Amino acid sequence: MRRIDEIHTAHPTWGYRTITRILRRDDKLLINRKKVRRMMRDMGIYTIYPKPNLSKRYHAQYIRPYLLRNLAIDHPNQVWGVDITYIRMKIGFMYLFVIIDWYSRCIVDYELSSTLDKSFVLACMRRALSQHKPEIINSDQGGHFTNPDFQNLLESNGVKISMDGKGQALDNVRTERFFRTLKYDCIYINEFNSPRELRIAVTKYIHEYNTYRPHSSIGGQCPAQVYGTKSNPKAA
Repeated sequence: MRRIDEIHTAHPTWGYRTITRILRRDDKLLINRKKVRRMMRDMGIYTIYPKPNLSKRYHAQYIRPYLLRNLAIDHPNQVWGVDITYIRMKIGFMYLFVIIDWYSRCIVDYELSSTLDKSFVLACMRRALSQHKPEIINSDQGGHFTNPDFQNLLESNGVKISMDGKGQALDNVRTERFFRTLKYDCIYINEFNSPRELRIAVTKYIHEYNTYRPHSSIGGQCPAQVYGTKSNPKAA
């Protein structure tokens, strides 16, 4: 699973067949495609191109159109992107849910969970919406976002729902770039022995990302400067 995560992070368009070949060739692992596909599903990892039977994975009646095409994103809280990624530890793993403001690249809020139960996503979303109200929230078509609890929460707060189109690799690119940066800068170079150690490290990393690290896409400013907040979302 650690290697699958590394390969997927570096090459998010590669499917389970290609990843299986890489594991067999480079890591000399005796593993078949079914096991790789099952592990990727357990990790919440999906490739970004259309897959066979894609509709079976999601609740089709809750899929919403992509609202951001040709939209000029020019102010904070106009668009939030949300997504979940797999985070490894020395033994075991957790899942990280983040909310990122697309204009400022600021991490508005985040939550770690040991399971993919939707409650941690909803709890984080409620907390963020109690502080700020975006105009649009964009996500992929995963089960955490194509369900009535998530969508009712957004709609009750007057938020429009946007979802990545099938095969649109760049629809959620800002969030994917943050995940990749987090993993290369923090996760892959450390060994976290417990959820507590991982939480401390992620909290520190996001605080520095928001308030200290300059971002080239916003003129070398820090995301929190542009977003209009001086603290990490969990610093308080």
